Order: sequence, then structure tokens, then C-alpha cells
Amino acid sequence: MGYVVGRVIVAYTLLPRYYRGHLVTAYALLERRFGVATRRFASVIFMVTRAFADSVRVFATAIPIALILGGTVSQSNAMRLAVLILGVLTAIYTYHGGMRAVVWTDVIQTCVYLVGAGAAIYLLGVTVTGGWHAILGTAASAGKLRVFDLSLRVDRPYTLAAGLIGGAFLSMASHGADQLIVQRLLAASSLGDARRALIGSGIAVLLQFALFLAIGIGLYAYYAGRHFDASDAIFPRYILERMPHGLVGLVVAAILAATMSTHSGAINSLASSTTFDIYLPLSGKRADDPSLLRTAKRFTLVWGVLLTGGALLYRQNGTPVVQIALSIASFTYGGLLGGFFLAILWRRALQRDAITGMAVGIAAMTLVVFAKPLAILLPAAAPTLAPLGTIAWPWYVLIGTSLTVAIGVLSSLTHGAPPAEREVAPGNARGAAPSGASA
Repeated sequence: MGYVVGRVIVAYTLLPRYYRGHLVTAYALLERRFGVATRRFASVIFMVTRAFADSVRVFATAIPIALILGGTVSQSNAMRLAVLILGVLTAIYTYHGGMRAVVWTDVIQTCVYLVGAGAAIYLLGVTVTGGWHAILGTAASAGKLRVFDLSLRVDRPYTLAAGLIGGAFLSMASHGADQLIVQRLLAASSLGDARRALIGSGIAVLLQFALFLAIGIGLYAYYAGRHFDASDAIFPRYILERMPHGLVGLVVAAILAATMSTHSGAINSLASSTTFDIYLPLSGKRADDPSLLRTAKRFTLVWGVLLTGGALLYRQNGTPVVQIALSIASFTYGGLLGGFFLAILWRRALQRDAITGMAVGIAAMTLVVFAKPLAILLPAAAPTLAPLGTIAWPWYVLIGTSLTVAIGVLSSLTHGAPPAEREVAPGNARGAAPSGASA
């Protein structure tokens, strides 16, 4: 529900500004308001964060493939081979098809993904004695059907407050300040279409979450609450051990589709951001230069290799991979979203204020995210760091955004009021797309 709230806010605040300026990347808006240095700073932060988060996602999806291959090679070699298969195939079709390939393969992959989930729901009802009536009874007696946790403690990630407030800020950042999603919205034919897609996706995600939480309840009943060392391996293990062979292929394809969809979008968004936010201002070329497409394709290959390499280097530590990926993104999202808030809400802010606010916000959240390992390395600072280490990840974006805005506002009070806000004619800003150009 928090994700729906966040999308609605983005649809009526940031999205119109992107379309009004004919922008190619989210961070071009920061250049229009503050200057090219702010755009580069935000873009680099996005690229580093997205690279780490997507490498973790690729690793997660390689788990079922590795389990399939496990009978023929060692588990570690199976994981490496699975990561390479995923990384290479996704990079190839993203390189050749660009944004169009990302969008249309997403459509096909989503269909496969939802059919696979539906098949899992049906099979769980058949394989558990008593069907879904028994599954729901077992889940209810174990407290697994409790929807709302009204606790206000910030060390608990799945409370109503964390979901509504923290989730809204996370969604505003991921769909308003992250090029992975913004590039898809900019590829829509009109602002109205983009707005409907953005809000509609929030409702779809709500239903999708319910579907997969139901699968989780079914798995809990099927395995009678059995403990697993890694929660990410439960569903893949059920698929491979209990599903008929044809269905195994379908559901594994569904899992692969889910990650390849995100992975291809990440590669394309990273290549776009590198091309338009970093390369284009440095090269002095215009956005309609024919050579830019070849450059973007080269960056696509580079990022495909880097993300695959990151997944090969990742080592699982028992924490659910989805939580790790969201935590990585969340601790920099606050700085990025705070920069956009400064751009549209605080006219007094200059480029110096925006960069200072974002830098402090991201540095502070880095301290929060890595508080536990830092407390071990620095025992003297442990009493100060320990409380920070208990903050649950859904609050990261809200805290980071608040710090960024607060520091930016304070910094702006150290200088005189700026002249009227600089505006650049649409399509003439360096790095902006010419009229009619698609993302």
C-alpha cells in the first residue's frame, strides 16, 4: 500500500517535469535546476548502487539453475555457470534490442512469471493434505496470516508504519529518482500513459505481493515449519523436488524471467545514464549525434560484464537476497530523492547545497547500514553505532531524504538568495533529447 502511495506522488510531481523538459534520464532534471556537476554526482551514485543491487539479484536467480546443475558439477561451479548463463543471455538481447527489447521481453516474462506462480499455488493446494483450507488453518495457528503489525518500533521492518511511510518513500525513490524505472516511464507515448502505467503498476504489485506471500504460506505448511539455512533456497527446492517435470521447466522459466526482466532494465538504464549523464557532457556531442547509439551499445556490453562479474564475486551470508538488494538501494535512494526534493521545493538551493546535502545524506546512511560491522572494527564507537545498526531498512530512504533536505536547506542559508530559477528551453539543454526522440 505504501508503494501505491509513493507512485501516486511521483506521478503528479516528478513525472510532469520529466515530460515537460523532454529529458532522457532522471538526472537531467537536476542539471536543469542546479548544473551539470549535480547531474553527474547523482548519476554516479545511481550507477554504483544499481551495479551492486543488480549483481545480488542475478545471484539470487542463479540459485534454482545451480540446483538443477548440482547433480553434474559441484555447487560452487554450478552457481558460477548459472550466473554466466543468465548474464550472457540477458546482455546479448539487451545489446541488440535496446529499450524496445527490454519492454517487450518484460511483457513476455511477466506472463510466464505469473503463470508459473499460479501453477505453484495450484500444486501446493494439491500436494498438502486438506488443500488450501488446511494450509490456511496451519498458517493461522502459527500467526502467519497477521496482516498488520501496529508496532512503532523502527527496528522491525514489516510494520504498518514502515510499510506505509517507509514504503512510500522507497517507491518515490525507486520510481522517481532511479533511472531503471524512469527510463521506462519516459518511453511511454504520453504523460497520461506514463502516469496510468506508474499508478497501475503499484496496484499490480500489491496483488503480486499477495500471490507470492500465499506461496510462502503454502510452503510453510508443506514443510511443516522446517528450518532452512537459506530462505532463498526453499521455493527452488520445492520446485525441483516436488513438481512434475514439465511444470519444473515452466516455474524455473518464470523465476528466470523475473530476474532477466530486472537485469536487462538495469543494464539498459546504466548504459543510458553513462552515455547521457557522463559521456555526452564530457564529449561535447549533441543527443542526436548518430555515433551516440554505437557508444551506448558499447556501454551496454561493459555494464553486462560488470554486473555478471559482481554476481560471480557475491557470497551469500544467510540473509534473504531480496532484503540485501533492497537495503543496498535504500541507503543511497534517500540522497537521490532528497536532491530531487530540493530541486522542486526549495528555490533558494544552489548546486553546492544540493551536492552537499546528497553527500551528507548518503554518508550518514552508509554509517547506518554498516553500523554493525563498524562496531566490531571500532569497539570504542560501539555504544554510538549499536543503536544505528538496529534501524530497519524500510526507514533508510525516509531518513536519508530528510537528512539530505535538511543539510541542503541549512547550506542554502549561508549565501544570498539566488536569481530567478534558471530555465533551459526544452530540447536545447545539453544531454536532453531533441523533440520527438524516445528514451
